[in-house]
Order: sequence, then structure tokens, then C-alpha cells
Amino acid sequence: MRRLLEKLQRRVSRLRHPRQAEHTAPLGPVPACFVERSVQLDGVAHRYRVFVPCPTALEDAPALVLFLHGSGERGTDNRGQLDAGLGAYLQQQAHDFPALVVLPQVPGVEEWTGTNARVALAALAATLDEFAADPARVYATGMSMGGYGTWEVALMAPARFAALVPVCGAVHPPRRKRPSLRITQVDGTADPYAAIAARLADMPVWMFHGARDDRVPVEDDRRLVQAFAAAGHPVRYTEYPDADHNIWDATYADPALWAWLFAQRRH
Repeated sequence: MRRLLEKLQRRVSRLRHPRQAEHTAPLGPVPACFVERSVQLDGVAHRYRVFVPCPTALEDAPALVLFLHGSGERGTDNRGQLDAGLGAYLQQQAHDFPALVVLPQVPGVEEWTGTNARVALAALAATLDEFAADPARVYATGMSMGGYGTWEVALMAPARFAALVPVCGAVHPPRRKRPSLRITQVDGTADPYAAIAARLADMPVWMFHGARDDRVPVEDDRRLVQAFAAAGHPVRYTEYPDADHNIWDATYADPALWAWLFAQRRH
């Protein structure tokens, strides 16, 4: 018990005195539980946020979630990724959310591919080490563009994750004007759906999509669900019959999701 109290005190101290990276413009108000960190990759510093649970909710060796935002939260302020999806949910539920959450940010008009995917994985590894998270309970989730990114990082580092929650993502670009929005890890495969299902055959997955989504058509996720089933690895799939693209508010507010996710362990 004494060790646990000392560990809690150290983490509370980090909340009050986070290591600030240099930035050129002042950030807007950010709740104290979202500490700022940076990671070096190829000689460049990339900033990200870490949600640290309140001491009353914090577990010993807590679970760790990687959250990948959507297109609307791209930028370089290290703030936008908190404004929607899981970032917004955490601001409302900061008092009792029990897990650490890593929130990187994609700059400009880029995607969760290439360097940005590597930054996300590097930030995840740094957080796992710094905050002594449980390496057997590391998860990835993302919405829209971040739904694509969830598959991207999982295919890059499948041994890292215990479960995935892609929200309104897909495999192929949803529109011709944005061909870069895709899962590049299966570029060149004859059947990318089957390739994903084969490479992540042992991964617990819960997918979410809105049936009336006019941004990222639901048919792509349905094909991916069928591919997992054909591979003998059925995944969980929730389709909201009357919902359009924004299903992340309902998804991240669902207690059943978190109960399922935090029960998954990597063996």
C-alpha cells in the first residue's frame, strides 16, 4: 500500500509539473490531466499529449490507449486532438477514466501513415515506459481518418496491441479526391481485406460504423467484417442503423465498450 501511495504521489507531481516542449504559439486552456510530451524521430521533435488518470481512478500498472484523431483535428498546436472523439470524452470523464491515453497529432493535410504512424508508435512506447503502464493491456482506437490509422499502426506493430477499436474507418479511400486516405500496409495486395484479416487473425477487434455514413461508406467496413469471418476470426461489429459519420460520441460514451476493451490482454 505504501508503495502504491508513493507511486500515485509521483504521478500527481508529473501532472502538476509536466515537462513542457517549446512551442511558438500559446495553447488554449488544457485540463491539467493532459500533460505535454515530445518524442524525437529522425532528428525532429514531435509533440503529443498524454491523459493521466486522476489518482482516485488510477490503477497500479494501468491500461494504455492510443487514440488517433480524425481529419478535423489535424494541426501543430498539440491541442486540436483533444477537441473531438476520445479527447472530448476524456475531458468530460476525467474524474473516473482509469487508463492512460496517448494523443498524437497529424500536421497539415497528412494522414496516419509513414512518419505520422511511426510517431504514434514512438509516443506510445515512451508513455508505456514513463508511466509504467501494463504492457499486456495496450490498445488502439481512432475515428474516421484515425479509424484507418488504427489498422495502419496495428499492421505495423501487431505484437504491441491487445485489441483494436476502429470507429467509422475503412480500407480504401472514400473519395477520389483523397487517394492518400487508405491503409498503406496492404498496398499491392490482391485482396486487402483478406490480407488484413490474415495478418491480424489473433487480434480482438470491435468495429463501429454508421449505416448512413456519407463520408466513409459503410460498405467497406462490412467487407472487412466478412473477410475476418471468412478467415475464421469473427470480430465484433456495431452498425448504428440511423447514424451518419459522427458515431464517435455514442461509441466512446458506451460503458460496454470500455468494459470489453479493458478485459482484453495480450498473451
